[in-house]
Amino acid sequence: MTISPPTRPESAIQRLIATLEPHGTPMEVIPRKRINWEYKEIPQFYIFKQGEISVLRATDGLVIATVSGQNLFGIAESIQPLRSHILRVETECTMLRLDASLAHEIITQEGMWKDIAVILAYYTTHLFYRDSVVVQQRTYSIIRGHLIEMNRLPEDSRLRTSVLDYIQERTLLSRSSILNVMFALKNGGYIDIKRGGYLLEVINLPEKS
Repeated sequence: MTISPPTRPESAIQRLIATLEPHGTPMEVIPRKRINWEYKEIPQFYIFKQGEISVLRATDGLVIATVSGQNLFGIAESIQPLRSHILRVETECTMLRLDASLAHEIITQEGMWKDIAVILAYYTTHLFYRDSVVVQQRTYSIIRGHLIEMNRLPEDSRLRTSVLDYIQERTLLSRSSILNVMFALKNGGYIDIKRGGYLLEVINLPEKS
């Protein structure tokens, strides 16, 4: 069974961004730059406005999620800091930062903790969704899930990262395992891939290999 990703809580995200943005400091970010949860040893909130950014597992660089819509980062880390994840900028981005303590003060003054709870619930369900795709699944099911995920991306994002790189960064599956499945799916007419291994279209993926 294919599980759909959770729905982004757009209204909660936009309300918080509109409230916090006037207090933020613009950041200079370049592609592939990694961002930690602290600035000058002070915990931060990050307001992500435009571009593409990924959340990576700190221990091995595994990509947990890639975001292209406006978002907020650092909420959970400012409440229960684990420092188990970092951010990596994928394209030119528009971002701002502000001290987490100031963000908490503003959120309290404006009565916006419900919006925070809604966003944290979304993050939690997204992790459950990701687990359903990769944990205790057969190789084909993992690759199938990520092909479906890729197919939901805007075309410019799909054509910037090859299928092989996209899946390897998110699963740590071997190169040969991924290529074997891709080759079989392409030859069977289930996916359309252009030269270089870039996904053009998912046509109709079988449930099982």
